[in-house]
Amino acid sequence: MMFWVAIHHPDDYDPQAAEDEAMSRDIDQLNDDMVAAGIRVFVGGLHPARQAVSLRPQSDGTVRVTEEPYLKTGEHVGGFWVLDVADLESALAWARKAAIACRAAVEVRAFH
Repeated sequence: MMFWVAIHHPDDYDPQAAEDEAMSRDIDQLNDDMVAAGIRVFVGGLHPARQAVSLRPQSDGTVRVTEEPYLKTGEHVGGFWVLDVADLESALAWARKAAIACRAAVEVRAFH
């Protein structure tokens, strides 16, 4: 089964200030462990939500483009993994490791 494991950060998250050497080492180790286990399909960090561009279809058939995140919340997805694991319990076990390594909230969702 494929799962999306997303790390959430507050909108004002600054990786330069928040991520020290120990955190970087923990995240690198987590990625190495995922690769060694053969479950990591993809990993990626995202630029801040304030740099997002949103496109919304309009009733007249046009598409409105705005330089802002689609959702107006106090948090955003800062990065994610796509994992190929046996089941939800396995995905949750890796997500727990991600929450510890990233010192952040994590969301897990299955792909169809």
